Amino acid sequence: MSAVDSAGRQRAKAGFLGHPRGLFYLAFTEAWERFSYYGMTALVVLYMVQQLLLPGHVEHIVGLAPLRAALESLSGPLSPQALASQLFGLYAGFVYFTPLLGGIVADRWLGQRNAVVIGALCMFAGHLAMAFDQSFLLALLLLVLGSGLLKGNISAQVGALYPPEDEARRTRGFVIFSTGINIGAMLGPLLCGLLASVFGWHYGFGAAAIFMLAGLATYLAGYRHLPARVARSVQQQHPLTAAEWRVLAALLAVIVIAILPSISYTQHFNVMPVWIQAHVALGISTWKIPVPWFQSIDSLTSILSAAPLLWLWSWQSRRGGGPGDIGKIGIGSWIAAGSNLMLAGAIYFSGGQLLHPIWPFLYCVGLGLAFIHYWPALLALVSRVAPARVNSTMMGLVFVNLFIANIVVGWIGGHYERMSPLGFWMEHAVIGAAGGLLVMIFGRGLERVLHPH
Repeated sequence: MSAVDSAGRQRAKAGFLGHPRGLFYLAFTEAWERFSYYGMTALVVLYMVQQLLLPGHVEHIVGLAPLRAALESLSGPLSPQALASQLFGLYAGFVYFTPLLGGIVADRWLGQRNAVVIGALCMFAGHLAMAFDQSFLLALLLLVLGSGLLKGNISAQVGALYPPEDEARRTRGFVIFSTGINIGAMLGPLLCGLLASVFGWHYGFGAAAIFMLAGLATYLAGYRHLPARVARSVQQQHPLTAAEWRVLAALLAVIVIAILPSISYTQHFNVMPVWIQAHVALGISTWKIPVPWFQSIDSLTSILSAAPLLWLWSWQSRRGGGPGDIGKIGIGSWIAAGSNLMLAGAIYFSGGQLLHPIWPFLYCVGLGLAFIHYWPALLALVSRVAPARVNSTMMGLVFVNLFIANIVVGWIGGHYERMSPLGFWMEHAVIGAAGGLLVMIFGRGLERVLHPH
């Protein structure tokens, strides 16, 4: 047995709850990182619209003038809200594109462990740079680069903690790891939103920086339990067969279809806070609901609904029924469409009055249910069906889905002020429904290619 194999077997030994010690360091690191990421994301659009992009601040942002000129050359003059939407779309999109590059850097030069540390330091610096108008674009760049180095490589380390034959324990390990992600995504907007509401924007951004530092400290505490470099399995270099090419084409079609529910879902990170601020009655007695709190609801819904849905799908499977992965993507598309349609209906029947907070609450609950249907199903389908030789590449392409979706979300959000709120949310209902319709039309044919037996 090689030294690498021996070290891997040693790390795989159960340390807590039947899993390697390193898993819990990675899960807590990712919880802190998602806490900081979603806490900052819940604030950044409102911060831009209500302060940063207004006179007295916008003139100080280094590099904004040429970037704004480039964006306006494509879309025409941009208001502060439209510019904020475009900037958010670019930032959120590239957050999901750079992990492809971060994986290459780690594989060829740094190793996963060093890449995660450097990525965490970049993200910490990015949160600190949010404290100054001048360094806002630098802050976004540091966060994008840091996420690229951290996000994919920390997930790769989770899988590397287990020997190749221990598939069942690895799957349960990823469930634990994903729970950390959801907990961080739920708590980040709550705390950062509260601090920003009570004390000011920079207290919220400062909390995100502190929790990113806590994530780095957690990772360093478990450093010796983690693989320095993830060994990649060597696949036989034979040409793909005609059947494998058909599978790849079918998977690409599914990934493209899933862009539609991603767009319908993701707009709640961008325009929704601006819309809530203007159109929802947030006051309860003398207290006002912080707008970023609504962005915790879909994560909480995903956490609470995961176990019941797993039980339901298992029960259906034992009886020879239930939706397959493509079917779940279709269901998620319809739920996203229905959530946006419900919000549009509430706006229509409000008669121009401020809406009760229950409507954006239910909207976010619906989006959480949509996400838990379509996104894990897409990941599971690609990881299981993609040919071994290109499996990692196809998993990377799944995240390009989110890159494209966020770019489109930013572009659509730039038209928000030119539309009525009713028309804007109806548009997203139509986009989600288009995903559901495409699954209805092409789902059976795609299933026959991906599951010929």
